[in-house]
Amino acid sequence: MELTGRIEGADVLVVELREDNLDASNVREFREAIQSLMQDRAQVVLDMAGVKFVDSSGLGALISCLRQANGRKGDLRLCELTRTVRALFELMRMHRVFTLHESRADAVASFGPAAGAVR
Repeated sequence: MELTGRIEGADVLVVELREDNLDASNVREFREAIQSLMQDRAQVVLDMAGVKFVDSSGLGALISCLRQANGRKGDLRLCELTRTVRALFELMRMHRVFTLHESRADAVASFGPAAGAVR
């Protein structure tokens, strides 16, 4: 599982997911990797450029990450979704659950200058 994380903007953790699929074959590895990266972070952007397929177990893992961030009074925002993955999110109505952004810069900026502050 190739996940890399770094801080951008006003204390926003940006995690790059560089896998073709987020599915039952790798969701356990994803959960372990993302949990260690998120640790105590509240403001998280998941860059999904290159992810071509997400199944129900992948969606479940993403929802778990969202709940973890929300539990810290934060949010998980997704960006750079491929056309196929975005269509799946819309079909499953996940675009109403997650905040989706076209670009990483937009996602990071959406947290605003006081992203580290509790809102």
